[in-house]
Amino acid sequence: MSLKVDIRKTLGAFTLETAFTADGGTTCLLGASGSGKSMTLKCIAGIERPDEGHIELDGRVLYDSAARVDLPPQRRGVGYLFQSYALFPNMTVRQNLLCGLHGEKDRAAREAALADMLRRMRLEGLENHRPAQLSGGQAQRVALARILLSRPDALLLDEPFSALDGHLRDLLKLELRDELRAFGRTVLMVTHSRDEAYDMSERIAVMDEGRILTEKPTKELFADPGSIRAAMLTGCKNIARARRVDDHTVEVPEWGVTLRTAQEVREGLVAVGIRAHYFNPAAPQNRFPVAPDGEMEEPFETILRFRWAGQSADSPSVWWRLPKDKRPQAFPTELGVAPVNVLPLYE
Repeated sequence: MSLKVDIRKTLGAFTLETAFTADGGTTCLLGASGSGKSMTLKCIAGIERPDEGHIELDGRVLYDSAARVDLPPQRRGVGYLFQSYALFPNMTVRQNLLCGLHGEKDRAAREAALADMLRRMRLEGLENHRPAQLSGGQAQRVALARILLSRPDALLLDEPFSALDGHLRDLLKLELRDELRAFGRTVLMVTHSRDEAYDMSERIAVMDEGRILTEKPTKELFADPGSIRAAMLTGCKNIARARRVDDHTVEVPEWGVTLRTAQEVREGLVAVGIRAHYFNPAAPQNRFPVAPDGEMEEPFETILRFRWAGQSADSPSVWWRLPKDKRPQAFPTELGVAPVNVLPLYE
C-alpha cells in the first residue's frame, strides 16, 4: 500500500512543488498555516488539479499530466475527512452513514455493516440525531465512519482535531489512532501541531512554503530534524547560528560556547539546536557557567531562562524546561548537555 505524489501547482505568488511517498501506516504532513498542506490533500483527492505532475495510489495512476490522466474524485478510492467533517446537516446519523454504503446493493449486508460501524464508533443510540445535535467528538466519529464504510484505498485527514477543545482532542487522538491502525491502509494526515504529528504518525514529512523539507520516521525526525525550519516546527526552542570546527565540534558565537556533538557535523552547517528538556546540571560534557534570566510557569512544568557566561547581549536567553517537582531550589551555576542532544542544523 503506497501513495506516491510528485506535483506542482501555482496559485498567484505561491507555488506548491511537493514530492513524497507514503508507504502504508500514517504519514503526517507537518507545517505552518499556508505551507500547502491542505492544497496537497485536495490535489490527491481530485478536488483541485495540479498544473503538472503525477499521483499514484497502490500502482493505480490517479493523475498524470503527461499522460493526460485525471480521475474524478469518486473514482480515486480516496476518503477525505474535512476539517469541518462535512456532514449533511439535514440528514440523521443513520442517513449520513448510509451515504458511505451507496455501493452496497444488498439490503441485509448494508444493515449489517451499518450496525457494526455504529458499534465500533460508539454511536449506538445516536442514529436519529442530526449533526447539530452531536458533540464535536461524535461528529468526528460519524464523519470517519461514513468514510470507512465506503472502503477507501487511502484516507486523507485535514486537521482532524482543529474543531475540538484540548481535553476532547487528547481523548480522541487515542481513539482515532486505534481506528487508523485497524484501517490497515495508507493514511495521510495534515496538521500544524507537532504533538499531533508525534502521537498519530509513523512518519512525518515537514512542509514549508510549498515544499517538503525532510521526510523521516517520526522519532528519527525529532531526534535529528536536520534543518532550522524543521527544528522549529518540531518544537526546538533553542536555535543559534553555528560554524563547523571538525567532524564532532561546532562553535556557537552568539552563545560564546564550543560544543561537542555525537552526530557527524557535515559541511554546510548553519546552526545548532538544543531542546529545552535536554539540559542537566549533572551532565559532564558541554558544561559551562550560566546565569538565571527569568522564568515562566506552565501548569505542570517550569521554564527557566538562562544565559551562558560568554553569551552576546543581543541574543535571546536560552530555555530550560523541566517538571515542577524537578525544579532546583537554587539555580545551578553550570549546566551541561550530552553531545547526542546537540542537533546540527542545515539550510
